[in-house]
Amino acid sequence: MTQLTYSPMPTDTVAHLRAGGTDAYDQPAEKTISNGAGNPCRHCLSFVPKGAGMLIIAHRPFGKMQPYAETGPIFLCAGDCAPFMGNGIPLILTTSAAYLLKGYTADERICYGTGKIVPPDALPEYAAELLSRPEIAFVDVRSASNNCFLTRITANN
Repeated sequence: MTQLTYSPMPTDTVAHLRAGGTDAYDQPAEKTISNGAGNPCRHCLSFVPKGAGMLIIAHRPFGKMQPYAETGPIFLCAGDCAPFMGNGIPLILTTSAAYLLKGYTADERICYGTGKIVPPDALPEYAAELLSRPEIAFVDVRSASNNCFLTRITANN
């Protein structure tokens, strides 16, 4: 099976937001405290611990504005956290009943017909299936219940 890479938000982007920089809507991050009930950080790809500081921002994981560049709310640890660098599946992709996967072309356009809601155990297989197609450059994983962006998957060949 294709080796998959799960990408965290870039550390320089996270540092910018933590330092008061603005998000995809040109707003500073909202600061709050995690209630510990499923606040997935898009940098460490784990959960913001209960009682820890948390940022809420509008995030658009695309290089430029265009019709397929979806924007939505995401969470980040307010304090330092290490970016996900694991070889396995990140924790944030193991705790929900299902995830929405969609394949995109190199020019960041949705490849129609690829959107599918899958359970956690089927996620790697479906992502690898999509990434085996020459027209698909990456797969975005979103919450199946809230449609929030979680992470981007690429093939590590």
